[in-house]
Parts: sequence; C-alpha cells; structure tokens
Amino acid sequence: MTHYTEEDLLTLQQWDTPTICNGLEIICPERRAYGFTTEPLVCLDPSLPPVIGYARTATIRAAVPSTGNEADDKTLRLNYYEYVAKGVKDNPQPDSSPSIVVIEDLDSTPGFGAFWGEVNTNIHLGLGAKGCVTNGSMRDLTDSAAGFQLLAGQVGPSHAYVHLVDFASTVTVNNMTVSDGDIIHMDQHGAVVVPPEAVIALPGAIELISKREAVIIGAAQSTDFSFEKLRDAMAGATEIH
Repeated sequence: MTHYTEEDLLTLQQWDTPTICNGLEIICPERRAYGFTTEPLVCLDPSLPPVIGYARTATIRAAVPSTGNEADDKTLRLNYYEYVAKGVKDNPQPDSSPSIVVIEDLDSTPGFGAFWGEVNTNIHLGLGAKGCVTNGSMRDLTDSAAGFQLLAGQVGPSHAYVHLVDFASTVTVNNMTVSDGDIIHMDQHGAVVVPPEAVIALPGAIELISKREAVIIGAAQSTDFSFEKLRDAMAGATEIH
C-alpha cells in the first residue's frame, strides 16, 4: 500500500498540470501516452491555481428525457450529492481532502444540455468539491461559484433534458479514463490521473526536470546564444541527475 499524507498530496498544487505530467514521465514512463485529457476543454477561470483531489465520477445525458420517473430521478440526484460529499463532510478539515468531479456526457453529441452552471457549481463547492472535468457543457459563466474550477467540452445556453444516469462508475472524458477515488490534478491546461505511488516521488522528479530545463533556458536567454551553446547546454542538462 502506498503511504502519503494529505500534505504530500496538496503539495502538488504548487505546480501546473503540464509540470505534473512531466514528472510522471520520469516516474511512470509507461503512462506517457495515457491517463490525461487529450482533447481541448474550455476553462471556466484560467486565473485559478491548480487543483488536486479525489475523483467523484458520474454519467449524464441531456438530449432526451430521462426514462425514469420523477421520484426516482430525484432520489438518484440526492444520492449523487451525498456521494460527492462522502469522505469530506465528516472530515474535521474538509479542505484537506477535496474532491474533483469527473462527469462523462453519454450523448452522441456531448454538451447538448449543461449540467454545470450557477446552481451546481455552488452546490458542489459547498460539498467539498474543488472542480470538475467533463466532456459536457457549462453555462452561467459569470454567475458560477467563485473558486470552483471547471473544464468543459463546450459552453451552451440550456440544460435541455440533462439528468444523471449513474455515479461512482468508471468514466472516460476526452480520453482520460477515471475511476472513483482516483487522484486528479487539473488546471487550465487539462487534467491528469496521478497514481498514488507517484505522489511522494513527484516533487523530486519535478526538481530534476527544472534543473535540466534551467540549463537550456539560461543558455537560450543569453545574449550570445548560438547553436553551439545550445548543443553544449543540452549535453550538460543530461548530466544532471
């Protein structure tokens, strides 16, 4: 079992998601081509810092009405909200264990109707979620909860027939497959699944990458930069361990 503290986890928020991906390439080279979003997403607030948290997953549809009855749909929605809050509401320090919601829109044309807007961003933020990644749509851009990060497939004006289909299942959003409880790191660039065994090792890997990049960037920014200096800098960077 991998052991890390909540402090270890939250330390990873100091780096953007591309930097986390860089570190994972060293620690988990086999994950170089999967485990992250690979298609464009619209960011609700690019000024927000990176977020890390435990995945709460769900699936939705919006193009057609629910096949269930109103009472069952309401119960499903309440059970989902309880699921989002699980593990956070009973924590004496709820901010130490944030969740990130990952919702897959199952419609043939994802984003037909928006699940995310003013109401759901406020509900989820209140329940301990810090953000969401979805291939569906979002709306109410100026009225959404401040501090809640949202990456969506598109922006749209209506919620249409949006309804929950399931939750706590494995979902795939923009080629990133996520299961309940996975660690997700997200920012304006996209999102990535962080394996538990990588949490403690990532800061060291990122420090190594930063040292190597600093040699090349420093050379590139020098007034006498040339191909020869680039070649020497690249050779020198590989010697940093």
